[in-house]
Amino acid sequence: MPLTLHDATVPVFARALRNLGEVLRKGEAHARQNGRAAEELLQARLIDDMLPLLRQVQIATDNAKNGCARLAAVEPPRMADDETTFAELYARLERTIGYIEDLTPQRFEGAEAREIVMPTRSWGELRWSGRDYLAQQLLPNFFFHVATAYAILRANGVPLGKGDYLGLKATSP
Repeated sequence: MPLTLHDATVPVFARALRNLGEVLRKGEAHARQNGRAAEELLQARLIDDMLPLLRQVQIATDNAKNGCARLAAVEPPRMADDETTFAELYARLERTIGYIEDLTPQRFEGAEAREIVMPTRSWGELRWSGRDYLAQQLLPNFFFHVATAYAILRANGVPLGKGDYLGLKATSP
């Protein structure tokens, strides 16, 4: 059976967002254990001209829900981007996962050839086929923000490894 756009998005994004939630939990715990205000970590950046951890998570969730909605030809729910705590980010992750997992494979039928139009602030209106949108914009942009969130936590001393990013669980031999 060929890989569908549903297969390439919904389970991939849901897993990555769950992994991101676990990485954030480790970041929150690390901050508290080291006497740092957990919410201060949400404003941490890799460098001054990049967005903070909080926005990286918001944008990753926006990419997942909006991207899946575009491919499924449905209107995504709006999220206010008003989170200020880890608890609120965890809730946002769960809402996003719930939304995308409710999109059935049938919604994605024909999405490979469907024209995807995306307005942007920097580049105007961009257009792709669904297949090209997935490969050239959606997946790279989503994982950029997930990886940047991970990198911000690592740069702030949170003890994470590749297994945390990938969601791998250690097992006893």
